[in-house]
Amino acid sequence: MTKYLPFILLFFVTSLVFSQKDSIKLSNNDVLVGSIEKMDFSILTFSTSYDDSDFKIKWGEVLEIYSSGQFIISVEDGDRFTSDIQSVDGKEKTVKVMAEGVETEYALDEIVFIEPIGSGFFSRLTVDIDLGINITKANNFRQVTSNIDATYLAYKWRARGYYKTVISRQDGAADINRMDAQLGGEYYLPHDWFLQANAIYLSNDEQLLDLRSTYQFGGGYYFIRNNSMFFSAKAGLAYTTENFSNDTPDRNSTEGFLALGFNKYAIGDLSVQTNAALYPSFSQSGRYRVDFNFDMKYDLPLDFYIRLGLNYNYDNKPVEDASDSDYVFTTSFGWEWN
Repeated sequence: MTKYLPFILLFFVTSLVFSQKDSIKLSNNDVLVGSIEKMDFSILTFSTSYDDSDFKIKWGEVLEIYSSGQFIISVEDGDRFTSDIQSVDGKEKTVKVMAEGVETEYALDEIVFIEPIGSGFFSRLTVDIDLGINITKANNFRQVTSNIDATYLAYKWRARGYYKTVISRQDGAADINRMDAQLGGEYYLPHDWFLQANAIYLSNDEQLLDLRSTYQFGGGYYFIRNNSMFFSAKAGLAYTTENFSNDTPDRNSTEGFLALGFNKYAIGDLSVQTNAALYPSFSQSGRYRVDFNFDMKYDLPLDFYIRLGLNYNYDNKPVEDASDSDYVFTTSFGWEWN
């Protein structure tokens, strides 16, 4: 039996290698054999049989990539197609894929997104959960901030939802409560155009808002869309209902909206996301609103992160006794599930 041991070991090693259909070569010349889980936001998730944890690899560190599997591939000009992916011999950081039935070469930097066909629901889902707590002895000040943010990316569309809260208590001052929430998504069209629909909710004490609900639908265009940043503009129609914490009657407003979005990632472990939206009212003469959101996230080991956030809301015609603006700046510590 002993004399057959080398052949048995060779059989198992060979079986292991060939059962892992994907391989990548990195800039330090390391080669990994395993399975491509996905590439998004300039991070390649790669699993192997010899490590329980997935590797998170910066896309810029990949020199070569090989897989005979079928993937949904998106490139920076907005086109999407299904294909295998193979590096081109003699051309660094260049791959060949089947685009519209024609073998086409792309630089790795031109690829925005890779997703294996048939991947399960949870492999396309990213969830961030973070919490911030501030406590001071003076005035018995206590503040809790929380954020849950989830994104689901499919072949032709992306859905996102988030829920943020700020609760503050201190002696000798009124309690502060604020809630921001959104649920919606984008449907991708050819050549970097997209349709989008969102339901946006806001509650804050400063503007006497029990709840502002805004439902918007429109379209947009990505001026920049690559594996290091997005920059887009969108416009459309919105309908807003407002309920107030004083005796002011509810208000309804038909509005237009114009928004800009900027998302910069792959700045080392740092990413930045900014959105600004203007809502001119059609049904209330001269009224307009502005919403501005800024998030900066720094990744830590083991999928933990630190987040800084700013949310600002302005209304040029607030109800009586309410402020025309409200803002909140938060710092929090969180964990990402992907």
